[in-house]
Amino acid sequence: MKLRSRSRQLHAWLAVLLLALTLSGCGGGNNAAADTAPKSDVTLVIGAYSVAKDAMADILPLFAEKWKAETGQSISFQQSYEASGTQARAIAGGFEADVTLLAMEGDVDRLVKAGLVKDNWKDRGADGMVTRSIVVLGTREGNPKGIKDFSDLTKPGIKVLYPNPKTSGGAQWDINAIYGAGLKQSEEKEGAKDPAAAKAFLASVHANIESLDKSGRASMAAFEYGVGDVIVTYENELLARIAQGVKYEVVIPKNTILIENPAAVVDKYVDKHGTRAAAEAFVNFLMTPEAQEVFAKHGFRPVDQNVYKENASRFPVPEGLFDISYLGGWNEVRSTLYSKKGVWYQVLAGI
Repeated sequence: MKLRSRSRQLHAWLAVLLLALTLSGCGGGNNAAADTAPKSDVTLVIGAYSVAKDAMADILPLFAEKWKAETGQSISFQQSYEASGTQARAIAGGFEADVTLLAMEGDVDRLVKAGLVKDNWKDRGADGMVTRSIVVLGTREGNPKGIKDFSDLTKPGIKVLYPNPKTSGGAQWDINAIYGAGLKQSEEKEGAKDPAAAKAFLASVHANIESLDKSGRASMAAFEYGVGDVIVTYENELLARIAQGVKYEVVIPKNTILIENPAAVVDKYVDKHGTRAAAEAFVNFLMTPEAQEVFAKHGFRPVDQNVYKENASRFPVPEGLFDISYLGGWNEVRSTLYSKKGVWYQVLAGI
């Protein structure tokens, strides 16, 4: 058994190590800007969560062209992509990003508390959000294990992947979805939410965990290299890989959570760098139909309602879709699930 466990761990680590080759990586490990910019009139430093990287590769040139046409200035970008929690901690710790795209509101709130982002950041656009998605299940081609819902992840012998919520915002969405599905099931059976039943459901899924990776992108890379039977992930991650020819199946659970991903100007750093005008224009650009179409192409659910309607057939709405408010909002979730004595850490400790 020890040899088998070590083999699985080695397999997972090798998959993560090869991530940079297969999916263009998660960003600089030191959170230094990943790309050295050429000489330009303006340079923006982008600190984003790993899953946004592919869409950003298409969006940045579009904004540079628009900025040049409107201002006459050339603009270049320095970029860093990391797990969302890791990126937020790096920015709070001194990585001077002008703009940040993160996996969840709580990671921006960390920057507000650090005095880096103004507390009115949600006044922009769709409450500060630039993309949406849902938590889904990914299986191998043909769905050989017959996975239909979160409850199937509790079955003996099913090997499950999701990232570590300590480092990954995506993982927190995954855990929120599973815990929320447990609440929904208890509500259907008992007529009221039962937190104890939801915790037991989460624990039964986690009992089958095969690998806890640093980020959503690293978890996808491990799955790509054959680790596990099913991955709990963002819908957009699977749609993007399927568009690139990878043979996966997307399973949408009956009860799952709506993901909302924010972007914000890092006020302290743009004022230090003199880049506020470009940074604010860039975040505003992320909410335009042009950028929203790019996000949709990469599998994200647009926050622009017209763009969403044009792509609605690609994004079915599950019967029991809920948002973070069903769990009491982010403050309640952080306290209930992710505090030192919260549900998640009780599940990890087996108590």
